[in-house]
Amino acid sequence: MVLNLIVFIALLVILVVLSRRGWSLANRAMTALVIGAAYGLVLQSGIGNTVDSVNATLSWTNLLGSSYISLLKMIIMPLVLVMMVAAVVKIEDTATLGKIGGLVIGLLLTTTMLAAVIGALLSAGFNLTADGLVQGERELARASVLVTRQTVVADLALPQILVSFLPTNIFSDLAGSRPTSIIAVVIFGILLGIAGLLVKQEKPEMGLQFQRGMDLAQVIVLKLVNMIIGLTPYGVLALMTKMGAQSSASDILSLFQFVLVSYLAIMLMFSVHAAILMFFRVNPLLYFKRAWPALIFAFSSRSSAATIPINVSIQVNDLDNHPAVANMSASLGATIGQNGCAGIYPAMLAAMIAPTLGIDPLSVEFFFPLVMMVAISSFGIAGVGGGATFAALVVLPAMGLPIALVALLISIEPLIDMARTALNVSGAMVAGTVTQRLLRIES
Repeated sequence: MVLNLIVFIALLVILVVLSRRGWSLANRAMTALVIGAAYGLVLQSGIGNTVDSVNATLSWTNLLGSSYISLLKMIIMPLVLVMMVAAVVKIEDTATLGKIGGLVIGLLLTTTMLAAVIGALLSAGFNLTADGLVQGERELARASVLVTRQTVVADLALPQILVSFLPTNIFSDLAGSRPTSIIAVVIFGILLGIAGLLVKQEKPEMGLQFQRGMDLAQVIVLKLVNMIIGLTPYGVLALMTKMGAQSSASDILSLFQFVLVSYLAIMLMFSVHAAILMFFRVNPLLYFKRAWPALIFAFSSRSSAATIPINVSIQVNDLDNHPAVANMSASLGATIGQNGCAGIYPAMLAAMIAPTLGIDPLSVEFFFPLVMMVAISSFGIAGVGGGATFAALVVLPAMGLPIALVALLISIEPLIDMARTALNVSGAMVAGTVTQRLLRIES
């Protein structure tokens, strides 16, 4: 175990050296992803190691990985709140605010529905079903956890889900006490920003003070966020080491078709993004070239929320989007209409489960309600690892489907979640870019 930890520390030192040599955060995170996965596979191979020594090693390396995830979760609520308020107060009138918000949400939901269509069609087209998948020890343990989580949202019908979006106790929601807390914080941030705008119109001096206060809060929160995302390469190294060491080659091979179809769906959805941009006379090649650092960071960190600062920066500085548009699309895109986690994933699972119950996944009475449910359920999905699981726990019971398949896919989740997260971020950036082109708001 000691030798394993020495090697792990050496890998950390390599990342520190790369940082001092001027490597970008995205490149260091991608490097950490590769070497972490490779080191995990070496540990799994058993060369010079027993199962106990590997587990002991992972217990220490995971200390870094778990701490990184905890810090990411810590910053989500204050980041979303401050970014939403800051976005609103940068707009001079509520009418423009309504147009921005309406367009961004509309575009996010539209692309999410398209993602659901692609996911369901590919699952059905490749004849993916839940039949024949076997639960192992890990899957059974995961299933018991999911059943517990499901009880939180299972009793919510669609009207109750919509009502649950509204904040009742903002302090409780800031603590993340409800599954829909994050969207409640978004709504509160919008309302608080509107109140600040109204004060600005009635009492300009006080309104200006409020705006300056929010600007200061935004600077401080973003500095905190930058401190945490600076740890991303080290957190990714630890997380990928664990994934590589615990991944089962047989499980991956048995689910290889699902992995392949998932990536095909993601690639097709990126093509849809390109087509949308072309329709609005935006060069998709130039867009992806400029968005690439954010997509790489999202891929390696598996966190849409942590990518918000990079997302906003690229939209404002490289894509020439208004700061309010960038802030709102990045913040809303991390909580609403995630194309990958809330769109493709639950739709694919639903289409895989349906045939086992004698339901044609392409039948009108199943397909269209599924697409609509996916869109609605995409509200409030947290932009950190595990968001796709929560989306599935909302969609599947609402469609009358069991959730066992979610547990069966635990072995290959990280392999797909990385690309899904990059797609989520791209969806938010596309929504912001198209909104800017339609409204042409001057900075």
